[in-house]
Amino acid sequence: MQYFDHNATTPLDPRVRDAMVPWLGGLHGNPSSSHHFGREARRAVETAREQVAALLGASAEEIVFTSSGTEANNAVVYGAAGVYGRRGDAPGHLAFSTLEHPSIVRAAARVADLGVEHTEIPPAADGAVTVAAMREALREDTRLACLMLANNELGTLQPVAEVAEVCRRRGVPLLCDAVQAIGKIPVDVGELGADYLTLGGHKFHAPTGIAALWIRDGAELPPLLVGGSQESGRRASTENLPAVVGLGVAAELAAAELDERHRKLRELRDAFEEGLGAIPGAVVHCQGSPRLPNTAHAAFDGVSGHQLMLALDRRGIAVSTGSACHSGRPQPSPVLLAMGVAESEALASLRISFGLTNTRDEVAALLEALASEVARIRDGVPALP
Repeated sequence: MQYFDHNATTPLDPRVRDAMVPWLGGLHGNPSSSHHFGREARRAVETAREQVAALLGASAEEIVFTSSGTEANNAVVYGAAGVYGRRGDAPGHLAFSTLEHPSIVRAAARVADLGVEHTEIPPAADGAVTVAAMREALREDTRLACLMLANNELGTLQPVAEVAEVCRRRGVPLLCDAVQAIGKIPVDVGELGADYLTLGGHKFHAPTGIAALWIRDGAELPPLLVGGSQESGRRASTENLPAVVGLGVAAELAAAELDERHRKLRELRDAFEEGLGAIPGAVVHCQGSPRLPNTAHAAFDGVSGHQLMLALDRRGIAVSTGSACHSGRPQPSPVLLAMGVAESEALASLRISFGLTNTRDEVAALLEALASEVARIRDGVPALP
């Protein structure tokens, strides 16, 4: 099986797995306990916190471990909306791009029941939200602005630092979902200027079920989960110790290998996009825009993207028609439609996201399979069972 869906999830790095194994067996202990076992567990958690902080250019005290990027995003949106402890009498307002992950978009829809209004800002034709559009969306009662660092479908990079400056002048906190960017491009919270940043372990070779929320020192955020005093009272629940250890090691590896990873991923993507030139009617979206080095998004005229994805799957090749949260649904991408892409072109699109396990030979095989299946579908030839 050839896997080209690394924006959905990445395989666990063997080095990360090796670091986790002792905490899945012989080593154990509750990090909140005061005895020897608890102290050993606490040291492991704090080491991981320092490793994640170092990857982000942050302080360890600013890192909160969560179960997922979804939980982290929800925590910030609900906190800003006053779901648990409303600030003042007015319900307030949220501003976010239409590029955002459903964990932000749907959380905003939920708090609308509390009277919290929101404004969605579409991207321009190049796949990026403009600073002017974000500035225009801010209001006097805006409690939170949200702008992801890299879009999961197109890989386009967003002007987070510039938007953060606008938000800072207006006194509006900014949430940056950096889940797709971590491990692929440099991410420094000091340079970005946001107030909150989220990351998810399974996007850069850590296990599923572990993520982190960075909270700028001095930024307000009431806890979403209450109970014990874990995570300095910012997120109750006993830490998932093996996963936390894995996240820390994955962060350390990403920091050490970032340049090499970026080079390899970009070479694979560029070779793929160059090869698409041999397929009639293939169009690469946002090719001239600043993008993640691993993400290609292309449309194939006259072909159903969903049908093409299934045809490749029968050949043992995994790609995607969009974000993992919407895969399997033959409907046009809202992101593409917001950019002004025609519905027919959006429905003819695939996302190919490369990873560290891919090779140039696999890229060549993918291009050959694509050319064959696109021609077959256009000619109306039935697929092999």
